[in-house]
Amino acid sequence: MDGSLPEAPIPAFTEADEAQFLDTIRKWLDRDVKPHVMALEREDTYPSEMVGQMRGLGLFGATIAPEYGGLGMPAATYARIVSLISETWMSLTGIFNSHLIMAAAVQRFGTDGQKSRFLPRFASGEIRGGLALTEPDCGTDLQAIRGRAVRDGDDYVINGTKTWISNGIEGSCFALLVKTDPDIEPRHRGLSMFLAEKRDGFRVSRKLGKLGYKGIDSAELIFEDYRVPADCLIGAEEGRGFRHAVAGLELGRINVAARGVGVAKAALDAAVSYSQIRETFGKPICEHQAIQLKLAEMATRCEAAKLLVEQAAQAYDKGERCDMEAGMAKYFASEAAMENSAEAMRIHGGYGYSTELPVERYYRDAPLMCIGEGTNEMQRIIIARQLIARDRQ
Repeated sequence: MDGSLPEAPIPAFTEADEAQFLDTIRKWLDRDVKPHVMALEREDTYPSEMVGQMRGLGLFGATIAPEYGGLGMPAATYARIVSLISETWMSLTGIFNSHLIMAAAVQRFGTDGQKSRFLPRFASGEIRGGLALTEPDCGTDLQAIRGRAVRDGDDYVINGTKTWISNGIEGSCFALLVKTDPDIEPRHRGLSMFLAEKRDGFRVSRKLGKLGYKGIDSAELIFEDYRVPADCLIGAEEGRGFRHAVAGLELGRINVAARGVGVAKAALDAAVSYSQIRETFGKPICEHQAIQLKLAEMATRCEAAKLLVEQAAQAYDKGERCDMEAGMAKYFASEAAMENSAEAMRIHGGYGYSTELPVERYYRDAPLMCIGEGTNEMQRIIIARQLIARDRQ
C-alpha cells in the first residue's frame, strides 16, 4: 500500500462476512496451524510463516476501518475470532492484538495525517508492532511511568526502558507511553503517547523467557536519546496519553477475555473427549459422577464467560463506556481458563502432565490472562467503583 485512501467508501463488515471469515479461519487453523503448534511451542519459535498467512487473511487490519484498508470488524466479531484461534494456539492472538490496540489509538485519537500515514500500513501488516506501556517498576499503575520525552525543536528526545512488550523483537512500531511533564498534578496529565518506529536510539535489549505464551516475542526495549518527530505525538497534544492507553485497554481486555473463552473451551473439549475413552473400574470415566460434576462446572464456566465477552463487545461497538463490562469479562473468562485447564489436567491424570498432549499448554497459558491487560485484582476494583458510580447517577 502507498498510504493513499480508496476513492470510494468500502462497505463495513457484515454478518455474512463474519460467517464466511470464521469458516476461513477454521480451515486455516486445521490446515496450517494445528499440525505445527506442538513443535513451535516446544522450541519457542516465532511463527513467521503463520504471521505471513495472518497478513493475507487481513487479521492485522481486523478492527481498522475499511477506508484505511482494514476489515472494519465490530468488536463482537473480533472476539469470536480471537476465541476460535485461542482454542488452537493462544499465542497467535497476541501477535495481532497488541498491534490492533496501537492502531485503535491512532484511529480514535490520531490526527488526519497520522491516520492516512500509518493506518493503511498497519492494516496491511507492512508495519506491525504493539503497545509499549509496562516498565520495570511500573505495570498496572501507569501514572508511575518514568520514561521521559523532552521537546527539542521539531523532535522529542526519549529516554527510558519498557519491558514485557509483545512483538518487541519482530515489531517495527510501537505506541509508546512516556512522561512529557513529570511535575504536573494530577500525574496522568503528564503522560503522552507517541508512535515510535525502530531507528537509532531504540534497541531491543533481550528476549524474556516465559512459563507459557510461547512463540510470540516478549522483550525489553531501551530508548537512549531516541529522537521521534513531533508529528508522531498521537493527537498532536501533550498530556492525553493516559486517556489513549485506557481506551485501548478496553479492546485489549475484551481480547484477553476472548482468549480465556478459547482456552477454557479447548480444555473442556479435551476433557470431554478423553473422559469417553479412558476407563476405570470397568467403564469410561465420564460415567463416574465425580467426573460429571467437573465437566458440568467446566461447561457452565465456558458459557458464562462467552456471554460476558459478548456483552462487553456489544457495549464497545455501541461506543458506550465499557470498562466495567470489559473488566467483568476479562476477570471471569481468565479465571475460567485457569480453572478449566486445571480440571482438564486432573481428568487426564498423568497424560495431562505430559508434553505429548496440549492440556499442559493450556495450564501454562492461562495464568497470563489473569495478569495481562491489568491484573484481576484491579479488574475487581474497577468493577466495584463503576457499580457505585452508576448507582449514584
